[in-house]
Amino acid sequence: MKRSVFFAVAAMVAVCTGSAWAQAPAPQRMQELTRMVRQDCGSCHGMRLTGGLGPALTPAALEHKPPPYLQHVILHGIPGTPMPPWSALLSPTEAQWIAEQLWQGFPEENRSAR
Repeated sequence: MKRSVFFAVAAMVAVCTGSAWAQAPAPQRMQELTRMVRQDCGSCHGMRLTGGLGPALTPAALEHKPPPYLQHVILHGIPGTPMPPWSALLSPTEAQWIAEQLWQGFPEENRSAR
């Protein structure tokens, strides 16, 4: 029950703050975030984000978890699980971008940009 209430609230927040969800990090920061997700998040969620210690982060696996929910989890973690909060390293806008990318299918790391 709590989860469905959270999803409803997250959806309402997304609708009410629609303009905030249009922001994106600068291109270089997007590359850094892509590398971070592929490397750091991939250490638990699998290097292809198809699951490991943590669940898969594929569009199919996240179908019922809207980006506002994912952003919240990225920033605040999930207490009682190995999922840590990333708010010390990520801004809300960056977490939002990651959440949206996960929902759509996370991009591959551009290794030539390093």
